[in-house]
Amino acid sequence: PGRCMARAEPPAASFERRVLRSAAEHHYLRVRLELPDGVARPTVAQFKQLVVSALRELHGEVGAALPVDVLTYEEKTLSAILRVISSGLVKLWSALTLLGFYQNRRCAFRVLQTSPFLLALAGNSRELVLD
Repeated sequence: PGRCMARAEPPAASFERRVLRSAAEHHYLRVRLELPDGVARPTVAQFKQLVVSALRELHGEVGAALPVDVLTYEEKTLSAILRVISSGLVKLWSALTLLGFYQNRRCAFRVLQTSPFLLALAGNSRELVLD
């Protein structure tokens, strides 16, 4: 009658923060270079040099030494698929984003897709046409 029943307190919730790092060795980026009309379109070698110079401009010689491969390049659309070692993804992405000039004319890189899986870049659901 005058006694309080002691309630057992539930154990304090414990949270564990887990950061899952991709085990993939490489990341792939689908990019497009946007140039004003009338500017000569770069060849695949010039495109690769533009990527390396963007890395050098932002991250110095260490950035320029980052292994980046141009897997595909379409000169007509100025689109490419780049492969970079996963630890260099942020360096490459930031360098491309901040590049503003090609042959003293304004330009911009657009990163359209990125994935640790090359197959994921094979199709873009945004361009899918349904019957």
